[in-house]
Amino acid sequence: MNLDSSITSVKGVGEKTAELFARVGVRTVRDLLYYFPRAYEDFSRAGAISDIKPGRIVVKARVENLKLSRRRCGLTIVEASLVDGSGACRAIWFNQPYRMTAFKEGVEYYFAGEFDMGAGRYSLTNPSVEEASEVVEGGVKIQAIYRAIGKLKSRDIGRVMGKVRAVCGDMRELLPEGVVGGLMRRGEAVYQMHFGEAEEEMTRARERLGFDELFALVLAGKLNKIENQKLKAMSVKFDAERVREFVKGLPYELTGAQRRSAWEIVQDLERTVPMNRLLQGDVGSGKTVVAGLACYSAVLAGGQVAVMAPTEILAGQHAETLEKMLGGHGVKVGLLTGKSRNRKELVGKITDGDVDVVVGTHALISEGVEYRNLVLAVIDEQHRFGVKQRQKLMEKAADGAAPHLLAMTATPIPRSLQLTLFGELDVSVLDEMPKGRVEIKTEIVSPNSVEQLWEKVRVELEAGRQIYYVCSQIEESEDLDSRGDVRAVKKEFDKMRKVFTGYEVGLLHGKMTSEEKDVVMEDFVSGKVKVLVATTVVEVGVNVPNATVMVVRDADRFGLSQLHQLRGRVGRGSFQSYCYLVTSTSVKPTRRLREIEKSTDGFYLAQKDLEIRGPGEIYGAAQHGELDLKIAKVDDMALVRKATRAADEFLKSGGDLLNYEELAGIVRRYQRLTTLN
Repeated sequence: MNLDSSITSVKGVGEKTAELFARVGVRTVRDLLYYFPRAYEDFSRAGAISDIKPGRIVVKARVENLKLSRRRCGLTIVEASLVDGSGACRAIWFNQPYRMTAFKEGVEYYFAGEFDMGAGRYSLTNPSVEEASEVVEGGVKIQAIYRAIGKLKSRDIGRVMGKVRAVCGDMRELLPEGVVGGLMRRGEAVYQMHFGEAEEEMTRARERLGFDELFALVLAGKLNKIENQKLKAMSVKFDAERVREFVKGLPYELTGAQRRSAWEIVQDLERTVPMNRLLQGDVGSGKTVVAGLACYSAVLAGGQVAVMAPTEILAGQHAETLEKMLGGHGVKVGLLTGKSRNRKELVGKITDGDVDVVVGTHALISEGVEYRNLVLAVIDEQHRFGVKQRQKLMEKAADGAAPHLLAMTATPIPRSLQLTLFGELDVSVLDEMPKGRVEIKTEIVSPNSVEQLWEKVRVELEAGRQIYYVCSQIEESEDLDSRGDVRAVKKEFDKMRKVFTGYEVGLLHGKMTSEEKDVVMEDFVSGKVKVLVATTVVEVGVNVPNATVMVVRDADRFGLSQLHQLRGRVGRGSFQSYCYLVTSTSVKPTRRLREIEKSTDGFYLAQKDLEIRGPGEIYGAAQHGELDLKIAKVDDMALVRKATRAADEFLKSGGDLLNYEELAGIVRRYQRLTTLN
């Protein structure tokens, strides 16, 4: 048996067990060793219930008196008595109704979690559970806990793992010798992850394996950047005089950050190497005008621009803004979406070069859409598009040349993510807000206090202002047990019409046709609709300066970045604005909600979101899933910097990836995944 042997070569692993392992991508012994534990627990420190004190505890006990209760807000609570020979204590699980059928009578389990005061009594809250018979006892201090695979429990996986223990020593180094430095050897690190007994050694093992993943990811981005430098693009000469006139004609003064970012972009455009730049800025920081300036420069040089947005609403908003901004300077702007009425005529004009700036959705990359001279592509909220979609837009460029690329995002990206997932991009940051912006006041509201909230909202309506009311889903949920009291937008629409009689209430959600959405949005923009009940389709692209209140129902169901985006729909005028985050239950607010209540700094919140949720929210769920980082955390700045320095030194030394076959395969996969060109 060796690392490349089939999993069936391991004693005790038959075809049925192999099929279960295959579900999680484990087909060889090497794959098995990279199926790392989800957690570790020191069961040797399990104490008697009579001796436990507040804090982190482990007890070995039987379960008695199971009881399920449901609260009016949709919360389910499972309570149980944990009993050993010395006494009993209360355990409680929130929104885990399956616990009612998870325990066998008379069977002992290990329970691990926080024992603390809550609702006037001490309880072990949401403890993890392991059947005592599944725990390997006798001298093993730290127990590896594996994620179950169907009928394969943690204990079963641990037994299989024990039979390949000796093969860890056969694992060759993944990285060049000069890169590894003082890190633990790879084989030893894998061994420690499964069989380690000292926390210090296991920490070193995690560092080594995390470093492997980050080094490959950072190196992929840097190699993509080198490849990008080999491409040719049209040089867009900077017409300083006409651009100066354009800036003078704007109805507002550019911030220092906007001027700096615009200068970085026009300098890139002058080069014959395609620009590959990310413009990131908080909600309302003025990205569109910077992009408009880049569009104007490209058109002055005789080129065409494609501006790609994730939704028709946002595409329409951009087209309208760019028309106002550029139309007076002789720039022809067109809007191309899947439902454009004059599509055939517009496509013909794009091919002939009679449209200078084409704004649209996926329609921009559809069959039959050809550009006469596409020199600049602007992709808004670029993490919402897949790699293939971005590449298709790149392929629409003029023969023999690659377009310059300006990607934009209103989700500020933490520095650690910039260095890893976006390593091939140059980054411009809009870290100043335009003058006159009033900071939005944010408040967490319990569902028990909504009547008082309606009074506050009514004050704003009486002052002539408008309201957003956002729900998390369209239809009412059939299963509220595990999800809490999730408001359905249609039901809430009917309720709001009764709460705010005398005011026009509108309904907006993703299942409506484009025409229906447009009518509602036009009525809201014009001020006819005073209360807009919507799903998160309003998250991006809607600009209504008269809207001063954002109410988010079941706010604990949303990600931090998404809540920040929703909050950014208000506060766009000169009026004091408010964001009310209504929780789905009356239990203590989540850390996520507490963070957004205390800060309006998008960069700070993005870093917190990364710590809480990982990179999926920022990078895009599909790409994040394919990254398959088993150990590394991209918010570990010390390790990210270490991997970045090592990748730089490897490239500087002329290191050849072809000499490291396994590493080369991983890097190539990451290159395909993260590339924009």
